[in-house]
Amino acid sequence: MPYSALLDANVLFPNALRDTLLRIAAAGLYRPLWSRTILDEVRRNVLAQRSHVTPERFDRTLRLMNEAFPDALISGFERREASLAVHPKDRHVLAAAITGRANVLVTFNLKDFPTDECERHGMEVQHRTSSCCSAMI
Repeated sequence: MPYSALLDANVLFPNALRDTLLRIAAAGLYRPLWSRTILDEVRRNVLAQRSHVTPERFDRTLRLMNEAFPDALISGFERREASLAVHPKDRHVLAAAITGRANVLVTFNLKDFPTDECERHGMEVQHRTSSCCSAMI
């Protein structure tokens, strides 16, 4: 199985970073992972903060992402959420990473993912500028 990275909403929000991460994945250097909950969060934030982006336009972006990476969408993680000792708003992210058997969870938000809890589940959490991205390249 290829190296896989669960991409948190905050690294999928910036267009240039999303494009870069997806191009690297399209080159076969890693397998991207996300959940419907993560994509909904990205959509909500893009539409709230980028007035020039229409819902139809961004829905097309999300559809194309899922078509390009049909095995990226993780489901069935919800049952794990309650047991995770991370910030409540980010439990779904760690649960999806665990369920998807990600090698790493890539996020801007390290503070809400305590190292001991993530390690307990065999999950490495990296900031998008740290070694995980260079390992994917």
